Amino acid sequence: MSTIDIQAVSSKTQYYLDLEEQFGAHNYHPIPVVIERGEGVFMYDVDGQRYYDFLSGYSAVNQGHCHRRIIQALTEQAQKLTLTSRAFHSNLLGEYEQFITSYFGYDKVLPMNTGVEGGETAIKLARRWGYVKKGIPENQAKIVFAKGNFWGRTLAAISSSTDPSSYLNFGPFMPGFELVEYNDLADLERALQDPHVAAFMVEPIQGEAGVVVPDEGYLAGVRALCTQYNVLLIADEIQTGLCRTGKMLACDHENVRPDILILGKALSGGVLPVSAVLCDDFIMMNIKPGEHGSTYGGNPLACAVAMEALRVLKEEQMAENAEAMGQLLRSELEKLNSPHISLIRGKGLLNAIVIRHANPEAAWDLCLELKHRGLLAKPTHGDKIRFAPPLLINAEQVRECVDIIAAALHILD
Repeated sequence: MSTIDIQAVSSKTQYYLDLEEQFGAHNYHPIPVVIERGEGVFMYDVDGQRYYDFLSGYSAVNQGHCHRRIIQALTEQAQKLTLTSRAFHSNLLGEYEQFITSYFGYDKVLPMNTGVEGGETAIKLARRWGYVKKGIPENQAKIVFAKGNFWGRTLAAISSSTDPSSYLNFGPFMPGFELVEYNDLADLERALQDPHVAAFMVEPIQGEAGVVVPDEGYLAGVRALCTQYNVLLIADEIQTGLCRTGKMLACDHENVRPDILILGKALSGGVLPVSAVLCDDFIMMNIKPGEHGSTYGGNPLACAVAMEALRVLKEEQMAENAEAMGQLLRSELEKLNSPHISLIRGKGLLNAIVIRHANPEAAWDLCLELKHRGLLAKPTHGDKIRFAPPLLINAEQVRECVDIIAAALHILD
């Protein structure tokens, strides 16, 4: 145990940590801080300490914590109607469906709740299309994924994982899933030559893997191969979408239009679980009544919140700010010339550093020191730390955060 691990926490903080330890499942390993309030780019703990949020709820809080307009939409709708289930129509569902399909340029949307449900929905749509439209023999459809992917922890999601912490001792796994190397068009083409392949599902930038940005032209190449081999391109934009990378969608950097688009996280501005799967009629209309759904999917509260969250992104020019502040963040980090940072990578405000140190816990120790100095981040895959603040951060705040990072890095000397 490092000396940083035993930094004292207040008795108030310890009280809440003990409650979780005793009564909650031990399926997470959080930074030892207990958050009570959020506003904009900041979070405040139970002792009133302020922190820069450099994780943004894994990009669910792109619009900033408790954005006034989104909270107003939530509270106004919550006082009128929250849920009907899809057994009945609501006055907001059609309005939301028209809004989001026009916003992203697709014929239809299938609303769900969580990101992983969005992934499951996209795969079901692709399989059905494969059987009905492509003529794949029954129960022979295949979905191809990139190694290093992460889209959740359901049995289907872990069946596509290459991370032992996701899949070990949880089998047997979903059949019909195949893996190719990420950022490798030749390996993808080899897999797509199989006529039983219905779709390729890919993150434009791999988030959980440590913000792995593919070579320029990769996504355009993927689009061309999927078209050539009559395979659907499913873009998992749950973390990379909604202005996070400096464009509305990460696919927009290469003018790529996926056949199926999965959105989540910031679709509600971090207020409640909302996800959406968008595609055109030739894919969506193969699903008939009773064949897919969700009690909460498309609920009136979610519809009201999602529309306002999407309006905020455009009207407050969050993509443009993410692009500018991302460039500033990476350039300021590079100026540090730290021997402990082996790599800085990212696009927009989805960034990561790779830590170089003999201690395998160095990234964790650094995050604890960052917390001590007023900035919250979390390691992924051991030596990588994501830096992804809310998209309304300004230049002065970026520079202040880089100063915090610079001071914290000295614990690794």
